[in-house]
Amino acid sequence: MNLKKGIILIISLLFVIGGFLAFNYYTKIYKANTIKEGDLFIPTSSNFSDVENLVRPFLKRVKPFVWVANKKNYPNNIKSGKYKISKGMNNNDLVNLLRSGKQSPIKVSFNNQDTFEKLAGRISQQIEADSIALLNSFNNISFIEANGFSKNTALGMYIPNTYEFYWNTSAESFRKKMLNEYHSFWNNSRLEKAKKLNLSKNEVITLASIVQKETSSVDERPMVAGLYLNRLRDKWPLQADPTIIFVLKRNLGEGTIIKRVLKKDLEIDSPYNTYKNRGLPPGPIAMPDITSIEAILNPTNHNYYYMCASVTNIGTHEFAKTLSQHNKNAFKYQVWLNKQGVNR
Repeated sequence: MNLKKGIILIISLLFVIGGFLAFNYYTKIYKANTIKEGDLFIPTSSNFSDVENLVRPFLKRVKPFVWVANKKNYPNNIKSGKYKISKGMNNNDLVNLLRSGKQSPIKVSFNNQDTFEKLAGRISQQIEADSIALLNSFNNISFIEANGFSKNTALGMYIPNTYEFYWNTSAESFRKKMLNEYHSFWNNSRLEKAKKLNLSKNEVITLASIVQKETSSVDERPMVAGLYLNRLRDKWPLQADPTIIFVLKRNLGEGTIIKRVLKKDLEIDSPYNTYKNRGLPPGPIAMPDITSIEAILNPTNHNYYYMCASVTNIGTHEFAKTLSQHNKNAFKYQVWLNKQGVNR
């Protein structure tokens, strides 16, 4: 009888121990362990120790996560990227997410940057690639020439907008995506409109960059585009002040503030000086946004050849068909600048 009781007792203890172990395993694997939601960024080349430190702020208990990760061989399957962590996730789901590489995409946006340096700085704030890697990628002459651009026109490949990327996108992958987006932007409709204007894609972008810098008023851009197209058609020099400012900033430094173009500036020897040279400059003077490009492709038809900044509706222009009327508008503007104390 005592032997039978002993056997029953041992069996009972084994059941208890087995149940305890099973419960312990279950809680390690399936009990909720994340205490908050948020984005987890795992850099490229991270090891498991790095991941453990990065994920620690999200966890109630770290050791169970480490145990499950090892059981699932996650330390040998780490995938970089941005992962969306939800509150109340268990370790099994968390490890499965990280091991799967199923990242949460991000929205990357940029506006009309003047230079590749500025573009690289803007993008590096949003994806893993640093500004140096991005800048080297943008300036890669083999890529530039292989895709029909030159050093002067390469900036025009990047169409300002909001795009979807993965956070760990490399500099080269970002550049490739932008090339694909460029080709998508130039659909048959836009290509046909450019053809009717007798302009190439690069020429449309170049003229759009001048319109971009000429007026911040989106509504006015088709009017300004129409004026420059009139001048191009009739073989007039564009005489665009933004191109002079572009040259001055190249000579004096990008941070130079220029509010007034002086008469002596119009004599600057540069292919970008549209007072001395007819036709378009060698490339864009900035990165035009879509509204400026569309303004070139869909200009307002009119007979204006002259424009001058308005002193009654700041931020827009006064348009004129004759030089005499333009000179009157220009005189008003010069008087206004003098009153404002704007000398440069």
